[in-house]
Amino acid sequence: MVNKIGTLNQVNIQQKLNENNNKEKSGNFDSVFNSVKNSIDEVNTIQKDGEKALSDIATGQVKDLHQAAIAINKAATSMKFMLEVRNKAVNAYKEILKTQM
Repeated sequence: MVNKIGTLNQVNIQQKLNENNNKEKSGNFDSVFNSVKNSIDEVNTIQKDGEKALSDIATGQVKDLHQAAIAINKAATSMKFMLEVRNKAVNAYKEILKTQM
């Protein structure tokens, strides 16, 4: 009887440890996912600023040509960077798929 109770306690402890590990893993995924989402939102904001600057230049409403050029180049650079990060992530995913087969 004592062995059964001890075994049940060990099983309960192991189940709780597994639950905590799963929560930690999902928490890490959530934080990574939120970080990626925030980065994408930031790139989107930069793109909108670049489009506004380009529109202002085209319509002649630009107040500071230098700042408009900086905004346009910043938008282009941030988009290139985001695409390179995406390409690296896709390549890493493909490599993981290759190793599992």
